[in-house]
Amino acid sequence: MTKRHRIQFPPTDVRELCQDEVYFDVLSEESRQRIRLHDYDQIFAVPGLYEQVVYDRLKCQSPETVVEALRYSVSQSNQGLNELRVLDLGAGNGMAGEELKKQGVSRLIGVDIIPEAQAAAERDRPGVYDDYYVMDFCSLSDLERDQLKSWACDCLISVAALGFGDIPAPAFLEAFNTIGKDAWVAFNVKETFLDRSDDSGFSQLIRELIFSEYLDLYRLERYRHRFSIEGEPLYYFALAGKKTGDVPPSFTDSIDLSA
Repeated sequence: MTKRHRIQFPPTDVRELCQDEVYFDVLSEESRQRIRLHDYDQIFAVPGLYEQVVYDRLKCQSPETVVEALRYSVSQSNQGLNELRVLDLGAGNGMAGEELKKQGVSRLIGVDIIPEAQAAAERDRPGVYDDYYVMDFCSLSDLERDQLKSWACDCLISVAALGFGDIPAPAFLEAFNTIGKDAWVAFNVKETFLDRSDDSGFSQLIRELIFSEYLDLYRLERYRHRFSIEGEPLYYFALAGKKTGDVPPSFTDSIDLSA
């Protein structure tokens, strides 16, 4: 049985933090360790900590929501999820992968930028992934591209990893172009990313992509991603659709991806 941890969120007078600045303390008899919610290397190093904070306390429901959006979209075709070879981008410790495994996908390949994620997935969910790579999609080598393409993935999924600097826009586009033509795509983004008042590069990219000729959108759903540490709901959009072609380099010419 996984050990339960003593978790303490910050007091209300210091809770006016951006979503990617939120922290919590892990308490023991000897110490108090402060960890930022997006410091995944530290969180994944502690068995059960990510699940306890993000899923038990903050009630995250993104893995099942995004997988359901994918399942619904695929059901509109002659395919089933059990036929898909899925690339899980920003796989973390395998929460989304576990949901996909329940659906019986044919192959499941995990990839993350930090080795702590790979170690946590192999420790906590052995056998979920057919293979798991530690790679930086902003600087893939030819060998790494060949490794990924050898799996002939026909689906890309990314859950709660896009934006906030976790997966930059160029990395997402690289992953998008790694999967084959007519492949399925499913991911989620913070609700403001689809608002034209958000002029960040990632927000512009996502808006351009979902209305482009390179993606046929099958499902767009607003849902509660999780609660904030103040208990307020944080809303995201789950998107799923079918890729119709690789995105050319010129696609981002009018987008400031550094914004």
